[in-house]
Amino acid sequence: MGYSGRRQSLLQLFEDKPRVNVCAPMVRYSKGAFREVLRDYNVDIAYTPMILADVFKSSEFARQDYTTNDKDCPVVVQFAAHDPVDLAHAAQIVAPFADGIDLNCGCPQKWAYKEKIGAYLSDRPEIVHEMVRAVKAAVNTPCSVKIRKHPTDPHQTIELVRRAQMMGVDWITVHGRTRHQKSTEPVDYEIIRLVKETVDVPVLANGGIFDVADAEIMYEKTGVDGVMSARGLLQNPALFAGYKHTPLDCVEKYVNRALAYGTPTSILHHHLMYMMESQMSSVERRSFNCLSSVPAIVDHLEQYYNIRCTL
Repeated sequence: MGYSGRRQSLLQLFEDKPRVNVCAPMVRYSKGAFREVLRDYNVDIAYTPMILADVFKSSEFARQDYTTNDKDCPVVVQFAAHDPVDLAHAAQIVAPFADGIDLNCGCPQKWAYKEKIGAYLSDRPEIVHEMVRAVKAAVNTPCSVKIRKHPTDPHQTIELVRRAQMMGVDWITVHGRTRHQKSTEPVDYEIIRLVKETVDVPVLANGGIFDVADAEIMYEKTGVDGVMSARGLLQNPALFAGYKHTPLDCVEKYVNRALAYGTPTSILHHHLMYMMESQMSSVERRSFNCLSSVPAIVDHLEQYYNIRCTL
């Protein structure tokens, strides 16, 4: 997994910085090279993609998918689980290589709900209670939960965060949409505000953050301690640094780090399509989207944007 030194106290970060910028967990995308680039553009904390705790604790092969180093700081490893023993075991394995451990209680995917993980836990606070307790008993690493607005009953959301706080959770992230809502629907600022007013630990808000103006609105309406972005950072990793579009130096940094870390071509390609979509013409996008090899991608970037691979 890589570097095992504890690098920064997340709890101290929340104390020292009144507004914390966070990269959300993103399947396939929030991996090492991308997380490292984000830190050059005012991202304070980066999450890994969601990891299945039962698979992680049982499979050495699965554990190889998480890598970190001394530049990847602070990093929060997010697990999905429904069994406290599995989660505690996974937490023990990863703790030397992480600055925080998060329990996913919000993944809206149907397969996750059927597996009794993610948003399945949103109205089962007693299970979350037991899993947080198991992690806190197993490791000294800070622990958090990431939740969504309950589909029908805001009181269930509040009960969930109360139970989590009772067991010593160190911070909470709340997404202001239910698992049934589309990402284009408005975020419910009120439920985020209620969570913030209910608990004494730091609260992060997730949903609808695409630029610093969106973040400012979130702070004004909810009073949270930090904001988390997913699609916004995919499209523009420099958004928290105030850029409206991805700067070319950011693209160049990502390409070089991704190649140095052995990022699969498909992931490299997808990241670049997200980052550069607003800068490409429709004709260029069609051409770029058809590229299928690293040399072709590198040649295109050098020809059109003077972006160079330094490896």
